[in-house]
Amino acid sequence: MIRTERLSSGLTVVSEKMSEARSVCIGFWVGTGSRDEEPEFAGASHFLEHLLFKGTEDRSASAIAEAVDEVGGDFNAFTTKEYTSFYIRLLAENVDLGLDILSDIMWRPALRSSDLDAERQVILDEILMHADEPADEAGEQSSAILFPDHPLGREVLGTESSVTDMTSERIRAFFEQHYLPSNMVVAVAGDVDQSAFVEGLERRSGSSAGGESPGRIAPDDRVVPLRVTRRSTEQAHVVMAARSVDRNDPSRYALAVLNHVLGGGLSSRLFQEIRERRGLAYSVWSERVAYRDAGFLSIGLGTSPEHVAEILDIVTDQLAALGAEGITDRELTIAKGNLRAETLLACEDSGARMSRIGAGMLLHGEVLAVDDVLARVEALTSEEIHDAARVLVAAPRTLSVVGPFDESDFDASALSLG
Repeated sequence: MIRTERLSSGLTVVSEKMSEARSVCIGFWVGTGSRDEEPEFAGASHFLEHLLFKGTEDRSASAIAEAVDEVGGDFNAFTTKEYTSFYIRLLAENVDLGLDILSDIMWRPALRSSDLDAERQVILDEILMHADEPADEAGEQSSAILFPDHPLGREVLGTESSVTDMTSERIRAFFEQHYLPSNMVVAVAGDVDQSAFVEGLERRSGSSAGGESPGRIAPDDRVVPLRVTRRSTEQAHVVMAARSVDRNDPSRYALAVLNHVLGGGLSSRLFQEIRERRGLAYSVWSERVAYRDAGFLSIGLGTSPEHVAEILDIVTDQLAALGAEGITDRELTIAKGNLRAETLLACEDSGARMSRIGAGMLLHGEVLAVDDVLARVEALTSEEIHDAARVLVAAPRTLSVVGPFDESDFDASALSLG
């Protein structure tokens, strides 16, 4: 049973009882991410993600780590472009401990200057680590050219200069502006007493109240068709992407099916053609990403430089075929079956259920019943998938390459090797 309540402070609480579970997972979801940062605050959300684990007024970082380790809990966080999530998963008998720790770090973090200086170097090392991964660099570069001069095109971690210049005053100001109840959702799933959980949360939430979701400006339609970063790598890493619908668009379900057919599964067209039939790449994939006011579908792979031209031709041909002909009835059946199983299998885990209800409430303002989601997917027709394919194929497209190439090696208009 899913239950939703809004507390007097403005905090939204969503819970799901799983009587068969032995665990409970609690998550605090903050409706602010890297797209909500001014340039001088770039990386602030991710910086805060690190700093909140450094301790509170009453708990040191080591005391928190010991308490979680002692009960075998999983305690972590992640930052995205539109939200930040902090969660803990532990045995149901330890739910009060989990709520104690999460409430403490969310409402009463220490945010010490000494901790900021120590964590600054950790984040700078993280930025360097990503720079050493050409596949990551190709993906980050893809976002930058899909959304040029817009926060959605910026890297979540921030830049070396913005992280170096980050001050405790900036971090504190950012926290006080965004980490307020009306910009947050608390989600819990597992073997939990829902009424007792809400009462416990209210007792621990302190005096903070109010807040609001950050104002956002949608990206315009501009893209940069091509960007190539020359690197002396054994493989070339390629990401082709096309702008697509936002997360509330009714065609998102059709696009999910289309993504699976294109490159989202072992039976997908790109995996079968590029890896299985021709052996041109070890890994090839596609994914759909949707934001509040924009989205994209991307295709990524790593391959030997001499195979890039052939692979780009295959990808371009497959996209053209989907736009011209749509998908087969068999592909539709396979994709529906895969999405159904993926959804239902995730429901067996308290962490996945917490993420589903937390993200649903934060991003959509509601949590759709699993059966409703499955019914929408099952009702899709081949014609609806074809409509989505035609729109996707006609959308602005970009190509990001990291490897032993120059931009002059590519034809930006045709997105193929020159």
